Amino acid sequence: MSDSNLHNLELDSHYTAQELEGFISTTDAMILSSNEDELFADYEREYKVTHQFKGYFEQTSEDGKKYYTEKRSYVVEKV
Repeated sequence: MSDSNLHNLELDSHYTAQELEGFISTTDAMILSSNEDELFADYEREYKVTHQFKGYFEQTSEDGKKYYTEKRSYVVEKV
């Protein structure tokens, strides 16, 4: 992939860390990475999108209620 203005990530596609950084900085989405906080440590490293979701559940610490948040979410793994 070479489009620096990605608007969507495709399931089973490969992206560099630099492309993912560009995507997340311009899109209201969440990326979960299998290599924890090292996702952007090497911009040339490639990742594969293994899962995608339309949203997720979270629980607030203030009142303990669970809320569904509609936000595109992606799981990526090192290639």
